[in-house]
Amino acid sequence: MIGLIDGDLVAFRTAASVTDDGEEEIAILRADRLMRELIHLTEIDSYNCFISGGVNFRKKVNPQYKANRTSEPPKFLQACREFLCKEWNAILANGCEADDLLGINQREDSICISLDKDLLMIPGWHYSWEISGNIKGKSWTKEAQKTYTTPLDGLRTFYKQMLIGDVSDNIFGVDGIGKVKASKILDEIEDENEMIDIVHDLYNEDSERFLMNAQCLWIMQREGETWVSRIKHLTLPSLLQQEVDVKYEYMMSLMDVISTEVIMTPQMTSTIPYSGQLMACTVQPEVILI
Repeated sequence: MIGLIDGDLVAFRTAASVTDDGEEEIAILRADRLMRELIHLTEIDSYNCFISGGVNFRKKVNPQYKANRTSEPPKFLQACREFLCKEWNAILANGCEADDLLGINQREDSICISLDKDLLMIPGWHYSWEISGNIKGKSWTKEAQKTYTTPLDGLRTFYKQMLIGDVSDNIFGVDGIGKVKASKILDEIEDENEMIDIVHDLYNEDSERFLMNAQCLWIMQREGETWVSRIKHLTLPSLLQQEVDVKYEYMMSLMDVISTEVIMTPQMTSTIPYSGQLMACTVQPEVILI
């Protein structure tokens, strides 16, 4: 089994676990420990780790994408990102996000390792590790979970996200629709055309906003394939089809920022915890599309 590790979350959570007056070395050690724990817990044979770069085509689709993230990042975030690239051979996404590289590289023999619920739109195996915290003096723990997403469940997850929106990314869905209501609306729907019709109606047939959100929320599962480029075989509502016809070439031109070069990750040897023992494990090269 190949592990596809969300390096963005590994770097952010370990960097955020150290206060500004703490030491950079502690953050890096925690990043290293978390990587080893994830490899051990998932019992993977090899891995690829992905990190988002500074350029993202979504910001051209919607200039307000993630514009609400104005707070300072954790002090040692960049140090943790650099550590993952240098010591764990993490791959930097060029023009897209780490999420897209996880989606593109997901196979029947791989597993996405992340805490990001958005990734559940990607068919295949998923693993989220245990996390805990304390809110107003009350401790909480979310247990580790391994799940399998079918293609149909993946589509439902995406169109639910279209309804709910993603406040953390500054994407707004339909007012008054949250997780529970979105599930009631779409959980029994088994046809993507019908999902699109329902969601488009709830957008009050605002095709421009629907298309913009779809382009930003869809996680690529094939190289260069965004939402608008994968729905050619579908029958869209007439107003949405008109919007797609007008904007298609422009939307595809925004993908020019993405490097589609096929590269091979160099073969490397890491000391990986396995069944409680330290074991020298040679990671075979994987073909990565970025």
